[in-house]
Amino acid sequence: MALIEVTGVSKSYTTGDETVAALRGIDFSIAEGEFVTIMGRSGSGKSTLLSVLGGLNRPTGGTVTIAGVDLYALPGERLADFRSQRMGFVFQSFNLIPYLTALENVMLPLAISPWKPAEKQAAAREALDRVGLSGKGDRLPSQISGGEQERVAIARAIVNRPAILFADEPTGNLDTGTSNRMMELFRSLNEGGQTVVMVTHNPENCSYAERTIHIRDGVVEAIGQGGGGIA
Repeated sequence: MALIEVTGVSKSYTTGDETVAALRGIDFSIAEGEFVTIMGRSGSGKSTLLSVLGGLNRPTGGTVTIAGVDLYALPGERLADFRSQRMGFVFQSFNLIPYLTALENVMLPLAISPWKPAEKQAAAREALDRVGLSGKGDRLPSQISGGEQERVAIARAIVNRPAILFADEPTGNLDTGTSNRMMELFRSLNEGGQTVVMVTHNPENCSYAERTIHIRDGVVEAIGQGGGGIA
């Protein structure tokens, strides 16, 4: 059974008298343990699609089923709990809190956890270690490089060991070398068992994925093999 099943998903926005269809009848599935990239030009609907998959943006129509659960049939509080337990998110802007250390930033998703403070710290240190930042937990975001900030954001996303890691243009602000290192890290996390779904505009990033879903004007144009090629 697919881990993620998307059926007939549409999303429209209304501004004044104008209605814009961002997604128009999207259908696909993603298996557990896959690394899938979603690619398309600016305005194609790819980031909207990712937000719908992640339970952050209710679709106008259609269904998103994750691990057999109809995501948007869940009441608001249960949807939030499902997200925090099953999903991790990495965004292009990183969204780190500037006055918190790297360790404290990584601990943020554990704020409502019943774990003891020592257990939360241990989990955060383990996540930092997984992304190669074991010695920088006491640094503020301003005291580390852009690539290291990216890794802190990834550590924060995986501290709960979510089944699915969603990433929206995570390498968009990074130089080529740092971008390649980040993609190697995503591939390593995937090889460790996490399902990765990544929005990207960079064809080179698709070479790390097993499949690429090409979005154009709110529809699936094609689904190709990793590397960005269309099958």
